[in-house]
Amino acid sequence: QVQLVESGGGLVQPGGSLRLSCAASGFTLAYYAVGWFRQAPGKEREGLSYISSYDNRIFSADSVKGRFTIARDSAKNTMYLQMNSLKPEDTAVYYCAATVPTPPNGLDPAEWDYWGQGTQVIVSS
Repeated sequence: QVQLVESGGGLVQPGGSLRLSCAASGFTLAYYAVGWFRQAPGKEREGLSYISSYDNRIFSADSVKGRFTIARDSAKNTMYLQMNSLKPEDTAVYYCAATVPTPPNGLDPAEWDYWGQGTQVIVSS
């Protein structure tokens, strides 16, 4: 059974950092494209960053470039999202996703097949 489980969300002050984790089971994450998305209240799900399945290229949305870093640890079958310099507008439920092959538009949530349940991130003082 394919499963993705996120962890690491919580409450953080503006300017702070969080690292989200996403553990995969039932499949080998190294063979898949992996990505992170978020959805704020009243907004559509937004693509943040993803790693391609074949050559491990990283693509990121302009809104998070220089602040968020995606990574994959094949030995642990886990992916991560390191988030720095957090802002109140980063408040959202964050989701990890996996699919194969790498989507032509990897920031489009509609092109991803497997999803975690989400973890809440709140950036507030």
